[in-house]
Amino acid sequence: MLRKSPAITRSKSPAKSAASEAVHVPPPGEGKRGEDGYLGYLLRQAHAAVRLTMERTLADLGVTSPQFAVLTMLNAYPGLSGADVARLTFLTPQTVGVIIRNLERDGAIVMTPHPVHGRIQQWKLTRRGTTLLKACRERVIALEKRLAGGLDAKAEASIRRWLANVATDLQED
Repeated sequence: MLRKSPAITRSKSPAKSAASEAVHVPPPGEGKRGEDGYLGYLLRQAHAAVRLTMERTLADLGVTSPQFAVLTMLNAYPGLSGADVARLTFLTPQTVGVIIRNLERDGAIVMTPHPVHGRIQQWKLTRRGTTLLKACRERVIALEKRLAGGLDAKAEASIRRWLANVATDLQED
């Protein structure tokens, strides 16, 4: 099969290459990615940065951010159904199903039947799951301290209240 030489396949449009060189995408914290940006975008940008950092922080424990969220919710509210976990972790039921199967396979959670509705599966942490969550939590607490760095207790409380109010206020939309 004949291959085209690199000279043939390259674009020769000077206007196109000049235009692409003229575009400057600012780093986070500058331009529309900074204080002049839309609030919703800034929240999403911050969330993406936190999630990526959390993924890297938990990687050697073999835990993903969504798995950490599931373990956290099952620790806080033992006996949740998969549907409840999905709602609380902002994940799809399908994703939670995969996570639950993997955590169960690894011995971190166990299913118990619902006392009244036999078809509902309830989930709770095992001793292994509790130990794993504790190791994850130590790392996430360090990340949260980094997030709150430079904030006094009053400012941190205000931000937490504001974030909780955003979720509450927009819940009905």
